[in-house]
Amino acid sequence: MKINCWEFKKCGRQPGGAKVKELGVCPATVESRVDGVNSGSQGGRACWAITGTLCGGKVQGTHAQKLGNCLNCEFYQIVQKEERPNFKTAGHILALIEKK
Repeated sequence: MKINCWEFKKCGRQPGGAKVKELGVCPATVESRVDGVNSGSQGGRACWAITGTLCGGKVQGTHAQKLGNCLNCEFYQIVQKEERPNFKTAGHILALIEKK
């Protein structure tokens, strides 16, 4: 597996992380439906499509509300470059999350 968002951003919201009491466990760290997507663990390389991740020190809303910020995120751009031509977009990720 490659570096995940919580490792790159050092947000402390992974299970057992320093900021879990303050901000809660990040949904990307436990989203098993996208485990392995873009070579990540859980949702660690699919965070832009997962509601409730952290950006700019604040917990973000839905995918639609935060996507503009995510497209400009250094981590997003790194994942996109590393995974090309097999990069999984938000649409692909959302389809996996919405499957029951």
